[in-house]
Amino acid sequence: MAASSSTGSTDTWSAQDYNTHASFVYSQTYASPVLTLLSPRPGEKIYDFGCGSGELSVQLARVVGDDGIVVGVDASESMISQTRKNGLTHAFVSDIQALQFPEEFPSDLRGGFDAVFSNAALHWCNRDPKGVVEGVKTVLKPGGRFIAEMGGFMNCVGVRIAMHAALNRRGYNAQERDPWFFPSVVAYQSILETAGFKVDEIALHPRPTPLPKGLYEWLALFVRESALAGIADAEAEEIIQEIVQLLRFAATLQ
Repeated sequence: MAASSSTGSTDTWSAQDYNTHASFVYSQTYASPVLTLLSPRPGEKIYDFGCGSGELSVQLARVVGDDGIVVGVDASESMISQTRKNGLTHAFVSDIQALQFPEEFPSDLRGGFDAVFSNAALHWCNRDPKGVVEGVKTVLKPGGRFIAEMGGFMNCVGVRIAMHAALNRRGYNAQERDPWFFPSVVAYQSILETAGFKVDEIALHPRPTPLPKGLYEWLALFVRESALAGIADAEAEEIIQEIVQLLRFAATLQ
């Protein structure tokens, strides 16, 4: 997706677990298309919204060089801590759905940026997707560009169906617990245009993603502390195992 412009919650993310089980998210295989679309240049000022553990932020910082700036922002203190360890000078904790700068954050890093970049983060912003876009506008200069990759319509549909079934069967409200926002092209384009962006490119790209550690580990990382937050460990384990079994059965029907 490309467009141009006309925290208080408990941190449940672990940068170490993320790097161990989901490093494919920022691998060159999957990140190259959105980085190519961004086409960063020396001297540019770029924000990374939902920077995670900062691998791509650091890569961008190398490209923009000493005359440029890259700022990383993520809702997870664990992720931002790792981002700083990875070498990014400017990084802070904030929910990008309601962007807030630390009091000590320099005023010249709060706006006037050439681009906002985001990879594999915006589909976690189901509480206020429009708030994300407003935050993007806050930091972009007039005519700046917004380049993002996120999960879209029908993403993880099998996992979500199995998860909803397992939760609803136990009396939980799966719709309220579902942590993801996977919009259609039409829906997200409307959000952008309503906020005043000119959409230059937006599309759905099917991307089957192998899970090196398996589905169970993926669910333990991405679902246990989101959709299954507050559920006792024993019951959460039952739910994860049920999701795995349902999808294993579904795979035999092909």
